[in-house]
Amino acid sequence: MKKKLFALLMAIVMLIGLTACGNKDSGEDVSGGEEGSGLNLGYDSATGETFYGPYYDEWSEKSDEELYEMAKEEVSNGAKKIVVYATSSKMTKVKDDFIEAYPELELEVIDLDSDEVLSKAEIENDSGNINADVLQSKDVNGEVFFEHYEKGVLEPYYPKDICSHIDEANLKYSFPLYASQAFWYYNTEAFPDGQPITSWWQIIEKNPDGSQKYRLFTKEIGQETAYLSLFASFINHADEMEANYKELYGEDLEYTYDPSGFEFEVPENNAGVEYLWRFTQLQEMTFIGDGDELVHAVHNSTADDPALALASAGKIGNRDESGYNIAWCIGLKPYTALLNTESLFVVNGCDNPAGARLFIRFVTGGADGQSGGFKPFAKEGNWPLRDDIEDEKNPAKLPELGAIANELDTIYDIYPDVRDMWLKWRDV
Repeated sequence: MKKKLFALLMAIVMLIGLTACGNKDSGEDVSGGEEGSGLNLGYDSATGETFYGPYYDEWSEKSDEELYEMAKEEVSNGAKKIVVYATSSKMTKVKDDFIEAYPELELEVIDLDSDEVLSKAEIENDSGNINADVLQSKDVNGEVFFEHYEKGVLEPYYPKDICSHIDEANLKYSFPLYASQAFWYYNTEAFPDGQPITSWWQIIEKNPDGSQKYRLFTKEIGQETAYLSLFASFINHADEMEANYKELYGEDLEYTYDPSGFEFEVPENNAGVEYLWRFTQLQEMTFIGDGDELVHAVHNSTADDPALALASAGKIGNRDESGYNIAWCIGLKPYTALLNTESLFVVNGCDNPAGARLFIRFVTGGADGQSGGFKPFAKEGNWPLRDDIEDEKNPAKLPELGAIANELDTIYDIYPDVRDMWLKWRDV
């Protein structure tokens, strides 16, 4: 099932001009080549291995003051305003504070859909007419890491002083702005004693008469990259899934899925695959595209007809804004979710390489976490990853959620197979 050979062949075609690589264990300084030369995370032609972040080069050592001086020099040499392609309208709220802090620079933030951010950057890279300096994007299945670095669209940037405040597990594939995730929501009125589930296996439980214990509401999982990636992670963590089943029910897991009929090898006796199979066979599952409607369905459920909904963490805002009786299910076993990080990238070949890095530092808090740039992103459902930025919005802190860092390299290998299994089995 694993597509290791495929991943390796893809990696081999990465930029031959790669001149330095980072040590994924030590995060050592590996500066090499001239600044702005387009060094990329990915395949190292010298060793034949894939390497990861944090990647430290000459840019990593530069302070806000040094970058500001360099950014002003870029302007004097003909560079125009710093352009940010963002996937969140909140990024536009950073503009005024950034210009106030660095008045000799100009900034434009363009709010786009996630797919548009990457496709526009690719088109500009292919044509040589590069407009953007900074990209904001989320990578949940490894596509950005394995394909957009490979194409030379992106350059890694890891400011060393800021990275010292971020868990290295969250620096492996990119430099993060904040973390988010999806939760299962339950009705607090129906379950006044707290969340009714502590395990993913309980979500798909049946009543003694064979009916589903919970009606489920979610977006169409077959079209949701983040959710399919989560199921892929269960396959990669099959031992933990199996152990949790036995811990919960006191008996060994029975494997009921048929691994035949696919054009790829489906592993036998894999608890993650078994979970995927059982989940696809649930009858009381309603797909709703709007997250607010998903949590509203939970609000309307009762103790006699209980429901759970899988939706983004930020939908908890309906609790206070609309009076919904909803709460997150946290601390699920074997883990609650994958942490999905919104990340910031420098565009390879941009006109403002120093200005781009200065903006990235600013929006992630600057040297001391006090720049104010992160303020628009501080809300329930977003978690700062710096240990020196206080999380004042969330009722549960990041370590309490039970989520794990995303593992894009192993998810990327099997993601297409998981999507095919979901689509085929859901049609059964």
